[in-house]
Amino acid sequence: MFSREKIVYQTLDLPDHMSLSNPEMLLEAEAYYDRMKRRHSVRDFNSAAVPDAVIQECIRTAGTAPSGANHQPWHFVAISDPDIKRQIRLAAEKEEKKFYEGGGGDEWIKALEPLGTNADKPHLTVAPWLIVVFAQRWGEFDDGTRYKNYYVPESVGIATGFLISALHHAGLVALTHTPNPMKFLNNLLERPSSEKPVMIIAVGRADPDAKVPKVAKIKKPLNKIMTTF
Repeated sequence: MFSREKIVYQTLDLPDHMSLSNPEMLLEAEAYYDRMKRRHSVRDFNSAAVPDAVIQECIRTAGTAPSGANHQPWHFVAISDPDIKRQIRLAAEKEEKKFYEGGGGDEWIKALEPLGTNADKPHLTVAPWLIVVFAQRWGEFDDGTRYKNYYVPESVGIATGFLISALHHAGLVALTHTPNPMKFLNNLLERPSSEKPVMIIAVGRADPDAKVPKVAKIKKPLNKIMTTF
C-alpha cells in the first residue's frame, strides 16, 4: 500500500501456508472446479433480503486479491436502498435502449441473441443488492496530492473474480452488468473523479423458477483454453 512515509522492504515468514501432497492438491483442485462449474449468471432473482454481513465478508475476500505494487486500486459500493437501485436501473436502461436500437452495432447485438438479453433490466431493482465496482485510476492523499496506481484494470479484474467466487461460495447468484457510459454512477454514489465505474453486479438468491440460457452452459474444452510447454 502506498504511503507518504518511506516503507522499507521487510520480510516475514509465509503465514497460513497449506502444504499438500500431490494427490491432495489434485483433490482440492477438482473440488474447487466442481464447485465453480455450478456457478451461473442469473437474471431471475428472489427479492428476499440478504444480510449485510454476508455481502461485507464477500467484499472483504475481494480485498485480499493481489494488485500492482499492492496499491489495491478498487472500491466496492454495496447498495440495498430501493430508491438508489431504481435510479441506477432508469439510467442503465436509458443507455441500454440506445445500444439495442443500433448503438451496439449489428455484430455485437447478434452475438447477444442466444443469451436473450434486451434493454429491460429488472434485476437491477429486484435483486436485494447491487455492488458497483470502481477502479481507482490514481490515488490521492488527504491534501489532494495524487500518486500513481499500477496495472489498475488487471488488479480490479482479479479482485472482481475473487468477489464473484466468494458470492457463489456463500450460496448467492450474481449477474455482471456494464452499461456504457457509467459516469452517472460517480455522482449518484458520491465517488471521486479518480475512480472509474467498471461494473454493476446484481446479487441475491435465485428465483425458484429462474432460467438460464442453454448456450451459457457451453464452455470451451480445456484443450481450447490451455497450452502446455
